[in-house]
Amino acid sequence: MKTLLIATLFALLCFAEVFAAPAAINLSTEYQVIRGFGGMNHPVWAGDLTAAQRETVFGNGNNQLGFTVLRMWVSDNTNQWQQEVATAKYAYERGHLVFASPWNPPSSMIETFTRNGVPNQKRLRASSYGAYATHLNDFVTYMKNQGVNLYAISVQNEPDYDEEWAWWTSAEIITFLKNNARSINCRIIAPESFQYVKSMSDPILNDADALANMDILGAHLYGTQNSQFAYPLFKQKGTGKELWMTEVYHPNSSSDADTWPEALSVAEHMHRAMADAEFQMYVWWYIRRSYGPLKENGNISKRGYMMAHFSKFVRPGAVRIDATKTPETDVYVSAYKSSGADSLIIVAVNKKTSAVSQVFNISNGTVSKMESWRTSGSENMAKQSDINITSGSFTASLPAQSVTTFVGIIQNGSSSSSSASSSSSSSGALPTCTNLPATGTVGVEIEAPLTMCGETDIYNSRTWQVKNVATGVEETVAYDRFWPTIGNTLGEYEISVTVTWSGGCTNQKALCGTITISADQSSSSSTTPSSSSEETPSSSSEESTPILAQPPVRALRATPPPPQQYYNLKGEPLGAAKPSKPGVYIEKNGKQARKIVVK
Repeated sequence: MKTLLIATLFALLCFAEVFAAPAAINLSTEYQVIRGFGGMNHPVWAGDLTAAQRETVFGNGNNQLGFTVLRMWVSDNTNQWQQEVATAKYAYERGHLVFASPWNPPSSMIETFTRNGVPNQKRLRASSYGAYATHLNDFVTYMKNQGVNLYAISVQNEPDYDEEWAWWTSAEIITFLKNNARSINCRIIAPESFQYVKSMSDPILNDADALANMDILGAHLYGTQNSQFAYPLFKQKGTGKELWMTEVYHPNSSSDADTWPEALSVAEHMHRAMADAEFQMYVWWYIRRSYGPLKENGNISKRGYMMAHFSKFVRPGAVRIDATKTPETDVYVSAYKSSGADSLIIVAVNKKTSAVSQVFNISNGTVSKMESWRTSGSENMAKQSDINITSGSFTASLPAQSVTTFVGIIQNGSSSSSSASSSSSSSGALPTCTNLPATGTVGVEIEAPLTMCGETDIYNSRTWQVKNVATGVEETVAYDRFWPTIGNTLGEYEISVTVTWSGGCTNQKALCGTITISADQSSSSSTTPSSSSEETPSSSSEESTPILAQPPVRALRATPPPPQQYYNLKGEPLGAAKPSKPGVYIEKNGKQARKIVVK
């Protein structure tokens, strides 16, 4: 009898719901911009993804992962490059970010040496640095000719780890960055240390010339301790640089990816990468593997669903916002605003063996209700009942050993409630653009946040249509990551958006409104800008080209030196020579200015 009583009490303690401290969500405190979530495709080593698998990985409908990032291999054998094209092109054509990492230079550029007493280790010859830069640039050019514009390319995968590929010291990477990186027509990633070893990246951050030629600090998290996730020096020195986690599998490669609750540790790891390390990207090793997000049979694994709780909802361009990271032991919370600041996304991980009653308090914004999706030992991305929010607060039960993603519409001012009401009354309602400005200037990013259809559906993608009212010419920006930027023709434009929904809403095109684009004005002027300013370019001869802003665009400088000068989008002068590095630039000639894209 005593044994039965003890067993009963133990069971009650195990399954009793724990009441956690409230999790505070502050909509106004922002951190890093999220670039996306994805994985590595390695056709030469692991076989290419099939057509159906590509759709599962890069689609964002039901039973799809919603990945928005693809990492690819730069083979030292140029004859193998063509094997990378099919999946890279599939991802790129759907607006996803594609980048590449090399393991070895071509054999003709390698020398052997003794490292820590171990002979026959490989490294790049000092005399071959220029040739290696050409090799990387050739890959960038090859992929461009195949229809894929790489977002970035790495100097070296894990330069501090394995004898099967080339070793680099931090000093060698710095030399390459200073002397050779500029010749590569792509953003540069370094150092991609296997364990986020700071002694590999600290010297780069502390060398202004090397840092100027590194665009993205890349890192891997194999065995990295939680205490090493934060990087104060990057926050101090890395202004204008991006911070990516470019490879990991977690917690191991020996277990099947469906092993539960072990797979739940992936969600905790992603939480720490986002909330503690403040990475802008999280990339898995092999996309398709027994221990990966996609099983060899093409099915999404439990580890894959852990990633999907982030990738399907925290879309590129979203911003992480302040949230109580650990309201209860083994409970992890992170929060995000969508790229248009129209949606709140909360990812809550409960690793406890008991359910948790979690209160969420939302401040500095209004959200009326939350949808939610849950994965547990018996569920995979299961849709849950909507939760109403009262006075900025809601309570949700987080089942034992589960992850839940909550999504809610952020209301916009006094008119938002009526708009939301009419929107939710019809599953076929048009997407509603809010806050489209009435006027803009050349070189300034245009943003029109969306109210999503019926408040209940998550969109797959959107395209923006920019129509010149005077000429009738309309151009489409087929991208779902960044807001469109008006070209350099002055005048009135109609801005429309077409949204592809993953839920029950009909794909429709909605007119956001019109915007009048005028010339840039001198920042030193104290008068109201007018079209009579001498900085007004001729409106009759310039072309209209909507261009995506990466990163967000700022106003142009007012008085460029004639006759022809180039500027970056911060307005900083680059000189009279046309830039060779891929990107968006401003070309000014006298009173005329236009935006150019270097690919």
